[in-house]
Amino acid sequence: MINEIKIRRSIRKYLDKPVENEKIIELLESARLAPSGSNTQPWHFIVVKSESMRKKLAEASHNQKWMMSAPVFIVCVADINCRIKESTHMHLDENSTEEEVKQIIRDTSIAIEHIALQASNLNLGTCWVAWFTQEDIRPILNIPSDKYVISILTVGYADEEPKPRPRKKLEEIVHYENW
Repeated sequence: MINEIKIRRSIRKYLDKPVENEKIIELLESARLAPSGSNTQPWHFIVVKSESMRKKLAEASHNQKWMMSAPVFIVCVADINCRIKESTHMHLDENSTEEEVKQIIRDTSIAIEHIALQASNLNLGTCWVAWFTQEDIRPILNIPSDKYVISILTVGYADEEPKPRPRKKLEEIVHYENW
């Protein structure tokens, strides 16, 4: 697995080649198997392939035109209903203070990273897009206001090979026993 971790890059340029449905299912299966606090599994995924819908999502993401080169978007959504059963009248956004919002973001983020690593394993590229507001992104896909969109993961065959980005040394980030 360390190889997939080492080679994973944020890809912003994709080949004009469709992603096989079998590979999309493998990506989603990797997310389904992710761990979550108290096994709540708060994640939902919306697979978007249509050009018109991808265009709307790219526009809502601060008009990031590069996104359109990816043939597949996976919209990753966290559902607070797994933690707060009476959440249907709740409105979640970037300013929500409920502790459970942090928990569903954490857990869904783990599942999203499972997708990104499995994509590397399948020779696919991905990029995590999160430059949008809930208010702008949810209406496009009819996502209820008690759900929180974590990211749009662009997926496709890479048409670029970005160089590794600098990383801090372990000595700079690891502490033992205390800070």
